[in-house]
Order: sequence, then structure tokens, then C-alpha cells
Amino acid sequence: MNVIKTDIEGVYILEPKIFGDSRGYFFESFSQRDFQNQTGLDVKFVQDNESKSHKGVLRGMHFQREPYAQAKLLRVVHGAVQDVAVDIRKGSPTFGKHVSVILSGENKREFFIPAGFAHGFLVLEDNTVFQYKCSEFYTPSSEDSILWSDPALNIEWKLKGIDFIVSDKDKSAPLLSKNSYLCR
Repeated sequence: MNVIKTDIEGVYILEPKIFGDSRGYFFESFSQRDFQNQTGLDVKFVQDNESKSHKGVLRGMHFQREPYAQAKLLRVVHGAVQDVAVDIRKGSPTFGKHVSVILSGENKREFFIPAGFAHGFLVLEDNTVFQYKCSEFYTPSSEDSILWSDPALNIEWKLKGIDFIVSDKDKSAPLLSKNSYLCR
């Protein structure tokens, strides 16, 4: 596994070793030992999630408040997404900054986001299957979000000239500066 550091401490892009031949391919999508050896992080994942979405669907920017904040390891099985992590760690020198990466079934890249980040993704191809591991169980009472289109985040979403398909809940999320949990 090749581990690529990003501009934000603790956020990594992972490139697994792909073994391919005339039959197809094989790769380890996750190894706790290799992940810990390469990153120095001891993260235990307790829940796996999967979604299937159409091109233009935008989900996010979601997070869970402490003490249920989630680290996530994300990948695309089929299709492609633009995946975005926003640093919402209070006191962080990169608070409000983001990392954006293209994950696809073709490139097989994975994206590790530590706890303390809001997460969202834009689906770039129809019938995209997205999977991710979480370090904490989903806890509805801890669920929160910030507005995906908040100008302060300065996220350059990759699809242009189409109206994104966004849930009513995500459309009404507060701005980063207005999120009552983050602004305490």
C-alpha cells in the first residue's frame, strides 16, 4: 500500500497494490497491520456502510459530534466520486480547510479521514457504489452537518452546469460559521 500525505495532518490517500492478470485483479482493500505500520494510527473500524447513487447526487457535509466522532476509510467499488473532507477540529491550524480527491472503481484509491472532519461526496458517474468503514457506530443523536455550498469552504465541485441532487436536510444545513456545535 502506498500512503500519500495530504495538506492536512492526518488525512491520507491510500493506493493499494493491485495484482492483475488475464483473469482480472486482486487487492487487499484493507489490512489493519499495514494501515497502522504505514500511518502510525491505531484506528479500529466498527461499521461498514455502502451507498449507490446516480451522477449529480451530492451527499454531505456530515459529521458526528463527540464523543461519537467517526474516522472513516472510503472507497468506490464502481463508478466515481469527488470526495471531500473539511477540518472541523476546534483549534486546528487548518480549521475550515478541505482536501478533495477523486475516488473511482478504476483508480481504486482510498481516502482516510480522521475523527474531527465533516465529510461529503459528489457522484461523478451513474450507478456509483461507494463504501466506507467507520470507527464509531452511527449515533443519530450525535449527527450534524455543515452546508456543502458554504462559500467559506471554497470547495470547487467537479461537475459544472448541472443542478446537484441534494437532500432537503443537506440543503438546510448551517454554514460553518453558524453551526452551534462548532462555534461554542
